[in-house]
Amino acid sequence: MIAIISDLHANIEAITAALSEAKRRGAKKIVCLGDVVGYGANPREALNLVRAKCDWCIFGNHEEALLNGGEDFNDKARAAIEWTRSELSSRNHPRDENYAIWDFLDNLQNEKERREGTALFVHGSPFDPVREYVMPRDARNAQKMARIFDKQDMPICFVGHSHVPGIYTQDCRFIKPDDAGGSIRASEFGQKVLINVGSVGQPRDGDPRLSFVMFDGKDKVDFVRVPYNAEAAAAKIRAVPALPEYLATRLLVGR
Repeated sequence: MIAIISDLHANIEAITAALSEAKRRGAKKIVCLGDVVGYGANPREALNLVRAKCDWCIFGNHEEALLNGGEDFNDKARAAIEWTRSELSSRNHPRDENYAIWDFLDNLQNEKERREGTALFVHGSPFDPVREYVMPRDARNAQKMARIFDKQDMPICFVGHSHVPGIYTQDCRFIKPDDAGGSIRASEFGQKVLINVGSVGQPRDGDPRLSFVMFDGKDKVDFVRVPYNAEAAAAKIRAVPALPEYLATRLLVGR
């Protein structure tokens, strides 16, 4: 079994809970679809855990902003990226550790997509692996979905980025995990499917529990929701003056 996590956003409480649950469910492999950093208060710890525990990680738009600037980010996201950048270069930590973290981030630029078995793995979408959002409302946009699925060269594509878990089908449907019973076999749709695994560190579907999926490597996908100590994660954000209060409060409501 493969645990597919995404959008960790420096939320160490959520990350450790997700990794524990993945292990409990028998994950033999853990992969990350990017956005390890941004928003949260523990970017260094998050990156070190991903380096230690994940078999591989994909480049997300927050890693891109960290390396190349976040000029297109909103004020809150940009403030978090600027603080994260300074935190990862802090002289309060060993220089060698700082260099190792930045080398890891730099190397991620070459990891914008992966193909393994029956699946393509990207952060955003097959059309634009780093930046394009696929939202539930997009299922009604036949032109956009056709463009996306034309670029999807595998039966299944796993994405993150929007922080909203669900299943997108080639015939322009969006299926919530609960409406699918929390588990699917991709082949049952008889067409390509794109699966958003949701967010570990900052869920946005109205459910504050962290989200990820378990994949059998061929066909079966199980959506996983796990409660974690969001109050502690929010308190850490509030303790950093440079991080906006909104980034803390949204964790408690899953928005």
